[in-house]
Amino acid sequence: MRPVYIAGTAELPEVELDKRDEAELVNAVTALALADAGLGRDDVGFTCSGSSDYHLGRPFSFVMALDGVGPWEPIRESHVEMDGAFALYEAYVRLQHGDVDVALVYSFGKSSVGDQDAIGTLQLDPYYQMPLGIGPAQMAALQRQALLDAEAFPELTTGRAKGRDGAASAVLTTRPMGPRIAHFKHITDAHDIGLRGLTRCASIRRAADGMGPVEAAFLHTPFHYQGPFLARELGLARVTASENDVPMVTGLSNINKAARSGVRALGHCTSGPCLQQNLLCVVEP
Repeated sequence: MRPVYIAGTAELPEVELDKRDEAELVNAVTALALADAGLGRDDVGFTCSGSSDYHLGRPFSFVMALDGVGPWEPIRESHVEMDGAFALYEAYVRLQHGDVDVALVYSFGKSSVGDQDAIGTLQLDPYYQMPLGIGPAQMAALQRQALLDAEAFPELTTGRAKGRDGAASAVLTTRPMGPRIAHFKHITDAHDIGLRGLTRCASIRRAADGMGPVEAAFLHTPFHYQGPFLARELGLARVTASENDVPMVTGLSNINKAARSGVRALGHCTSGPCLQQNLLCVVEP
């Protein structure tokens, strides 16, 4: 495996309402990340983005956003309909091919333009769960109650992270510039929550296999009860839970924070109902 380093990172301020469109968000955040890496757009061999048309409220929003990176002459690029952390994983794999040495990753999202619970309902099984109208908040309440009933924790707080608008970006390179990615894995549990126990999280424990010790951990926790639950599953005494939740952005921001921490640190991203999907990225100086 080729070693991969995070040469530059950037996030825009997370705000309740950002009036900029997709291309403006992307142009601003990628310029900051490239400047942080000391590289230019012509140095980039591959570009990968993460976003969701459902969260932006219009089809092919990721195509419009691509204007923000100036893709002319045509560039090699890809897109995932997921958090930018998963775009970072694709870029990491792409760099293993050996023909490019620098990859640019970015993601953007807005919670201000739609009902996030209604949008989250669309992730569920279209035959049995989605028609019920249940969303992320109801699913989270179900898991929290299961943990309390199992007496896994003496108490778990209610509430959720604040929905915000924002964007994040990172520059990966195979050159020794910045912290190195030491562990990168994501695992998905069964989509139907009836096929998995809610008092344990098999996907994050499997993703952590071989991770090794970390000095800091930045966890993606859309709901407050998930912080202590995930800390227990990872065997960590101290973690930093996300206070804000920017659709498709928070996971990538967590990896960026780990990269800037100056220690061996973990960045985490989750997606899907009841912590269905979990991605872990460990970086070390």
